[in-house]
Amino acid sequence: MNNQLYNDYGTWIRTVFPYRVQKISVDAGFSCPNRDGSIGSGGCTFCDNNTFNPPYCNPAHTIAAQLEAGKAFFARKYPEMRYLAYFQAYTNTYAQPLERLKRMYDEALSVDGVVGLVIGTRPDCVTGSLLDYLGELARQVFVTVEYGIESANDATLAAINRGHDFECARRAVAETAERGITTGAHVILGLPGEGREESLRQAPIVSSLDIDVLKIHQLQIIKGTKMAEEYARKPFHTYSAEEYIELIASYLQRIRADLVVERFTSQSPQGMVIAPKWGLKNHEFANLLVNYMRKNGIRQGQLA
Repeated sequence: MNNQLYNDYGTWIRTVFPYRVQKISVDAGFSCPNRDGSIGSGGCTFCDNNTFNPPYCNPAHTIAAQLEAGKAFFARKYPEMRYLAYFQAYTNTYAQPLERLKRMYDEALSVDGVVGLVIGTRPDCVTGSLLDYLGELARQVFVTVEYGIESANDATLAAINRGHDFECARRAVAETAERGITTGAHVILGLPGEGREESLRQAPIVSSLDIDVLKIHQLQIIKGTKMAEEYARKPFHTYSAEEYIELIASYLQRIRADLVVERFTSQSPQGMVIAPKWGLKNHEFANLLVNYMRKNGIRQGQLA
């Protein structure tokens, strides 16, 4: 745990591997069921995948080529580094048949230096047969399945066009964890209609899920998204850095102490962000949060 304040991912991952590891994002050309008309169109109202795809991540290139480009990018800093192939863009289990997914994951694992997979997906886009396969794979290499949960409030999920409810997320997490797969979740704080008290109400609910790793992000209004249109018509509150530091500290108090916190903020390219504009790098925010928690005697799990 980071100075006994919160259970940070960097410390945890060093207990999993005897060497330094780095995620390399992969865009395998997936879509989402709320984009392609399967259950809806337009995607999530907040989403623009360009906010987190690095330059080397291009679906026009093979998975192996993207990973090699990513390795070249990171190897300059740490030549002895190993890598996790991070299937990040859109819904990375949303393909049929299962053999097609297996080929993609196998291609990633065939790249020299790749020692595991991190698969970002939706809770309504996994099947028993896929999870059985990933469970077998997890006995051989490191595998994390990371679910976009976003909110534990069904009204919010409907409003942001997720296309699934929270019970779907609860079920998918349980079925993944019971197969021995490292299970992650992603939530967004500050979604329209969700103020501080609602976020803190949800903290123990999210914490009760059988997840190993949690990512928490503040809401950002990104140019070109449906939410940006909604914000232009009727602006709603977004957190200042100071407000969010207080919120995250309170949120961490309410989640179990053994839950690994991978991150608690995201900084999209400033040219894409409408609000909020903090002007802080992630490590600068982390330092401010740690100082706030230390000053106020706050630590993760304190109120869980």
